[in-house]
Amino acid sequence: MKFFRGMIGFCIAGMIVMSVWTPLAENYGIFGGYLAAFIIIGPMWFMNHHVGLIENDEDAAFVDMAVGIGICGIMRDVFMRGGGELVSSLPTIGLVAIGAVLAGIVAAAIEKDMARKHEAKQEKTEPGMNIKEEERLNENQLV
Repeated sequence: MKFFRGMIGFCIAGMIVMSVWTPLAENYGIFGGYLAAFIIIGPMWFMNHHVGLIENDEDAAFVDMAVGIGICGIMRDVFMRGGGELVSSLPTIGLVAIGAVLAGIVAAAIEKDMARKHEAKQEKTEPGMNIKEEERLNENQLV
């Protein structure tokens, strides 16, 4: 049931974004884009994440509405203009995947660094010594 709730949430968000955002942006310019972001994404986020149509487990990768909106946009063009649209979007999808992998690597490095700094704060040091001095002493086995 969780899968179907997520699919419904993704589909609703994707269809509304694809049908409303472009006319607002075309008719009202930049203001229309901001207006669309406010009147579409806000309520869709509330429905999907706050109400709980899309559930994200603590131990799983976070899946946001952007995935559903992106898939909806790609498939809309495939249905309207044919399979060539999917083929022409593959380089963009590939670059997005590479960006996601790089972002994951950077996020993991940041988390690792934050954990290391947190552990360093937890360690007790000798009065008047900082952690680096104590590490140097431990490496030289002077303690």
